[in-house]
Amino acid sequence: MADPPLQFVPASVNQLRLSCNNVMGAYPSISSKPRLAFVMIFGLFKRKSGNIAIVERQYALLTEAARQPFLYSDLDVPDTVMGRFEMLSAMLILYFRRTRSSARTGQEIAQEIVDAFFEDVDHSIRELGIGDAGVPKKMKKLAGMFYGRLESYAAALDSGDCQALAAALRRNFHPEREDAPSMAGLAAYLFLVEEALSGTPEDAVEVGQLRIPPAGPRA
Repeated sequence: MADPPLQFVPASVNQLRLSCNNVMGAYPSISSKPRLAFVMIFGLFKRKSGNIAIVERQYALLTEAARQPFLYSDLDVPDTVMGRFEMLSAMLILYFRRTRSSARTGQEIAQEIVDAFFEDVDHSIRELGIGDAGVPKKMKKLAGMFYGRLESYAAALDSGDCQALAAALRRNFHPEREDAPSMAGLAAYLFLVEEALSGTPEDAVEVGQLRIPPAGPRA
């Protein structure tokens, strides 16, 4: 079954501030899909003052990585609001996979990043004119969609199946195109990123300096 396309269209991907409590807690149990729909308690998560600069620095690095021109010019990522949203989601998922085995400090930072991500989605939905009564429903649906991407990408990455990852990326980045590109290049790049992040020192995670290797032609 194809992963459902995202219906949310944020005003600006670079303004994404997301908020979803306990997503990191839900992730290790990849089969607990229903759980994610009920962990969204907006406005209750308080960012630790000592982590603010770290979270902002790390989030900026992830956003910068998701906006690399090569991804859009050569790896078939659509240069659209939703294309950029999908790319940032993929980068966040790789970051969460790296930090799930981190010490408590690294996991706290990762949680605050995903909280900031969903806070921004919440903010952008409201800017689109969705009233208070409709926001939780929209966010619950969006969380389920985001989880679907995490689940399908994780399954492919865990099994080392580049073709399966490419197929999932194709469905999500080009949901309405029968002639969609294979996304094999992007899949290969994401595997490279996963490998590079696995070797990143824990110190880099704890200070918000985990860097994504650049996309570009490979020798």
